Amino acid sequence: MTTSDRRSALRAGAGLVAGGALAAACSPSGTSSGAVVARDTPTPAPATPALTAPGKAARPLVAPSPRAFPRQPVQIAHGPRDRPRVALTFHGQGDPAVARALLGEAERHGARVTVLAVGTWLDEHPDIARRVLDGGHDLGNHTQRHLDVNAMSEAEATAEITGCAERLRRLTGSVGTWFRPSRAARASPLVERLARRAGYPHVLSYDVDSLDFTSPGAPAVTRNVLGGIRNGSVVSLHFGYADTVAALPVLLDELARRRLRAVTATELIG
Repeated sequence: MTTSDRRSALRAGAGLVAGGALAAACSPSGTSSGAVVARDTPTPAPATPALTAPGKAARPLVAPSPRAFPRQPVQIAHGPRDRPRVALTFHGQGDPAVARALLGEAERHGARVTVLAVGTWLDEHPDIARRVLDGGHDLGNHTQRHLDVNAMSEAEATAEITGCAERLRRLTGSVGTWFRPSRAARASPLVERLARRAGYPHVLSYDVDSLDFTSPGAPAVTRNVLGGIRNGSVVSLHFGYADTVAALPVLLDELARRRLRAVTATELIG
């Protein structure tokens, strides 16, 4: 497939997104226009599916567990500034076909990304967990329903964090490698403490916000990222937004031109 063909395919995916498959954004002020609102009631986690073709034995999927990095703060916003590496992190929600297209585009560029998955998304599309991990990407926890976790009571926030962690463990054998709070760049002290209790030594924040959830247009998404990215940056992006789909090939090409290698958050920090 040529570069032109790949970009045509991504544009087609963008059309699907614009037609109604937009994901709920991580804006502290709420859901952006056109985004799908997360359900307000918990969804029971399904049994672990056989993520292989019919007639073939399902091979076990065991994901890496969270790691503690002794020299890093509890909330990590960026990696070392002395190495030409960056981490592209995607808030996992929205049309899984678009998510697969974005993952495929990253892989064609030799990039590995970090996906922070919403629990209800995993309930609806359990096979996406294997797709992320089989591509060599990080998979983490972005709460169960993608609500404002920092504004919740201790019991509610605990349920949001552990609910998604349980889905991840059921699907992958691990609670995921990272936790990121929903609708906030940083966790409150309470949420930070609850995340650690749930098995996450660190909260993954970011130092570059693409603002793609505001649907500013692909050129603006590209400018937002490239204007702030540097060695060690962690970039916030989203599955499910047409602007992200259109911007990604340009972003990856420019990262390659700048000799910035896109790696998982685990590789960036480690």
